[in-house]
Amino acid sequence: MIHKKYIYSIAGIVVLAVVAYFLLAKDNKGQQITAKVQKGSFPIEVTTTGELIAKSSEKIYGPQGLRQVQIWQVKIQDIIADGTVVDSGQYVAALDRTEISNKIKDEETNLEKLESQMTKTRLDTSLELRNARDELINLKYSLEEKKITLEQSKYEPPATIRQVQIELEKSGRAFDQAEKNYKLRYQKAVANMQEVSASYNQAKRKLEQMMDVLKQFTVNAPKAGMVIYKRNWDGNKMGVGATVNAWDNVVAELPDLSEMISKTYVNEIDISKVKSGQQVKIGIDAFPEKKFTGKVIEVANIGEQQQNTNAKVYEVRILVNEFDSILRPAMTTKNTILTSIIDSVLFIPLEAIFNQDSITFVYKKDGRSVVRQQVVVGLSNDNEIILRAGLAEKDEVLLVPPENSEKLSLETLPKEVLLKYKDKQTAPKSQKPPRDSVKAKPENPAVFKK
Repeated sequence: MIHKKYIYSIAGIVVLAVVAYFLLAKDNKGQQITAKVQKGSFPIEVTTTGELIAKSSEKIYGPQGLRQVQIWQVKIQDIIADGTVVDSGQYVAALDRTEISNKIKDEETNLEKLESQMTKTRLDTSLELRNARDELINLKYSLEEKKITLEQSKYEPPATIRQVQIELEKSGRAFDQAEKNYKLRYQKAVANMQEVSASYNQAKRKLEQMMDVLKQFTVNAPKAGMVIYKRNWDGNKMGVGATVNAWDNVVAELPDLSEMISKTYVNEIDISKVKSGQQVKIGIDAFPEKKFTGKVIEVANIGEQQQNTNAKVYEVRILVNEFDSILRPAMTTKNTILTSIIDSVLFIPLEAIFNQDSITFVYKKDGRSVVRQQVVVGLSNDNEIILRAGLAEKDEVLLVPPENSEKLSLETLPKEVLLKYKDKQTAPKSQKPPRDSVKAKPENPAVFKK
């Protein structure tokens, strides 16, 4: 009986141990996140964040002729809200009139001075010419008197006659000289009046020009549309308090919403993959359920420095194929640019790739056990990476390292396999690489098609 009790006890312990083993194995299996190696077409994509802008727009200009009135910049005193829909001729903005109002007052004062000066010059010339005319008339009378005296002296002695002739000649010369002087004085008076009148008319035209410019300080819409604030050189929107300069006097814009462009920037690592004409999948952050398509229409040749970073980026413009009334300028977009498709390759999720001591490997399930399997990887997209060697289709890999992963054996690849892909291999930089850390340099898709 005692012997049977021992047998039953041992059997119970064994059963409990087996049940516990299977339960624990089931729990461990449930904790393991795995993925299978897939085979098929592999898209190479570049994902960026962009901003919607209109392909074309009509500019709303401020006052024309600011430079002519020597005003180099003016501030926006008031402007309607960004995104407001307006009709043709409707109020858009008001500019600060302080500087031009002061200039108008100064010019009005100057015009009054010139008007007084013109009146004074007119009176002075009139008086001077009247005196000259009186003098000319008196000399004419004197000349006639000398002629009469000469006629009356014909019976006088020759000396007396000669003296009268000399007096007559002097009077004639004085009259001729006075007549010439009068003509010169008249021409001088005309020139003086023209000079003063020119200054007066110039000041008057300048004042009229200032008044015309002042009327334009109230900005109206040239046509119906949605008002969008212009962005200045640093990317900030030009609202109240922004400065409009005389060389670029654009206050706002009326975009054509029928054709939209996503303006985005691609880092210098990926820019070599992006070409004009490539297809793009576009998402709108404000409306996640909406999906659009587009194509690359422009790629910048020269990069630019991002603020507060050392990264170089290149501007890329993507034309949105579809029209939707919900699309508005300045909306944030997510652009997935399809740069190429590689046929018939093996690939796994990026999370399954790990790196240690310059060896790229995965945690491969081998029955109920797990081994570290060295692999050779290729190009990647945002979610997956190509496998060149080390695994077969439908092999199962772990996305999270198992417990005691450092104690697992490492299955390395033959040297001839590694040498085959030595020049093409691009290994991840860390165990859990970020998006760009496992991306390989662009390769010829034809290699994969073979």
